[in-house]
Amino acid sequence: MTSHDAVGIARRALGERRVGHAGTLDPFATGLLVLLVGRATRLLPYLEGEPKVYDATIRFGSETDTDDLTGAPIRTAAPPTDAGVRTAIGGLTGAIVQHPPQYSAKQVAGRRAYAAARRGESVELVPVTVIVHAWTIHGWRGADLDVTITCGGGTYIRALARDSGRAAGSAAHLAALRRTRSGPFDVAQAVTTEQLREGEAPLHSPLAGLGTLARQTLDEADIARVTHGNPAAATVDGERAALIDATQTLVAIAERDGSLWRPRVVLREP
Repeated sequence: MTSHDAVGIARRALGERRVGHAGTLDPFATGLLVLLVGRATRLLPYLEGEPKVYDATIRFGSETDTDDLTGAPIRTAAPPTDAGVRTAIGGLTGAIVQHPPQYSAKQVAGRRAYAAARRGESVELVPVTVIVHAWTIHGWRGADLDVTITCGGGTYIRALARDSGRAAGSAAHLAALRRTRSGPFDVAQAVTTEQLREGEAPLHSPLAGLGTLARQTLDEADIARVTHGNPAAATVDGERAALIDATQTLVAIAERDGSLWRPRVVLREP
């Protein structure tokens, strides 16, 4: 199942065309996919999506062309030592420069990198700086190492698996992946696709995705102004704020302009 498939299930189950996701999961992966529904899809640029937490299994001894278990082996090597892997992981923590996988959704000259890779073409992917906050090693199962990785957005766990093998003097690919957290959301809060199909889809308040963003309660006069796109006086600190009503319902996202909030995304109908 792709992330697009999950969006399709939600559209049919909720009877809502406007459904989007906040971060793709590879088809072989499992776990949390945050969906935005209806007018809340407009909140995607403001959603608090970090840190992201993944349970992963790294298989040492072979590297694949996709950097995961769905690809063809392209290199094999002797398994590394535990000490070598721990040293490699240390070097893959913090701010690191990462080369995205050839089979990725990165755009190159207007095309997805994976589309070119499937045609046997090699594309030049620009290295990017990503943040890896922490690794937790759970243990070995033969050539497989189970870990939990906490990282920032844009980090490819497949690339971390590949690079951990290389840095340890071996070869490796990602054998399993499960996203357990994305910003304020945890997989324990999620519903399964089966539950979604059966109509069991309780929606969270849009405020739940905005994390620590400053909040300001508006009176009815200010609500009327903001819903028509006009500014309101700012009474809380910050460069951006969630403007809410007395019932804690999100009215708009606004950005500071001196002593005023200028609405950027309005969710309340005028």
